[in-house]
Amino acid sequence: MDNLFQAVALNASITLKNRLLMAPLTRCMADDELVPTQAMADYYARRADTGLIISEATIIRPDGQGYPNTPGLYTPAQIAGWRKVTDKVHDNGGKIFAQLWHTGRVAHPHFFGGDDVLAPSALGVEGTVPRMRELTYVVPKPASKEEIEELIADYAQAAINALEAGFDGVEIHGANGYLIDQFLHYSSNVREDEFGGSPENMARFPLAVVDAVVKAIGEDRTALRLSPGAYFNMDADARDREVFDYLLGELESRNLAFLHVGVFDDSMAFDYLGGTASEYMRSRYSKTLVGVGGFTPESGSQAIANGKFDLLAIGRPLIANPDYVAKVRAGEALTEYSDTMLAELV
Repeated sequence: MDNLFQAVALNASITLKNRLLMAPLTRCMADDELVPTQAMADYYARRADTGLIISEATIIRPDGQGYPNTPGLYTPAQIAGWRKVTDKVHDNGGKIFAQLWHTGRVAHPHFFGGDDVLAPSALGVEGTVPRMRELTYVVPKPASKEEIEELIADYAQAAINALEAGFDGVEIHGANGYLIDQFLHYSSNVREDEFGGSPENMARFPLAVVDAVVKAIGEDRTALRLSPGAYFNMDADARDREVFDYLLGELESRNLAFLHVGVFDDSMAFDYLGGTASEYMRSRYSKTLVGVGGFTPESGSQAIANGKFDLLAIGRPLIANPDYVAKVRAGEALTEYSDTMLAELV
């Protein structure tokens, strides 16, 4: 498994000390003002041996919140709170990207005191809010063109805020059924304007966000996570393949830090993608790709050796094993993850 411990240059600005990344893991541990806490700083610092930490999803503005106590990156206090986190990670020799997030139709007015939840179309999701099951999801308001322009600007400002907070870069959360992903799937986007109805139109907002963030902080510090296979708060539609074919072609012409597969289990196959999400993304994208979703060190190392992706993101095992990198390098047994571990930051 020596390939896991090789240094990797993402670009001229950023070199990672190994190929093991910490996947973004929502823990709902910010304070009531959505400011990162000292416990969060300690939590991330203990995992600084990874080549790169991708922070838990972090909302770009108040109406992007869909879960309790998820951190933000839009107030001075939040920026200062994240600075404590990034300083501690850097003191321990690590690098960290902020994952920029708006939940779209998965947001709830309870959190921001507003009336409207914004999404591509007036298509709600079923069910109730995790950790707050008394809250039922609402039917969203289709974002107007003016509101879409505001969202694009707010993503760019959040990226600027991230660098002010000491992050080494950002990963735009374009996956897992949240706002950007909602524009990319026919089951959540039935618009008939320039943001819906065709692959080019459905990819317009995601690409505009990418380009705005790149303009704000540089392509070398900008990454993107994508879920070409609909599986979470989203229904599958074979037409989605054409949307992602177009989108990945456009991204191939840019020089982002990396693309990251957004899937919980990469053994899942999608008929309309012709296989797994990572296999599909690799077939359409030749630059730096991050794989994730149930890989062991052994299977992840083999996947990298076989060219399936270039970097391996680890999720739940890193909750259970803050010293994951050291244990894998030494060939030690890993502590098995349990949901009971979510009760506190260790």
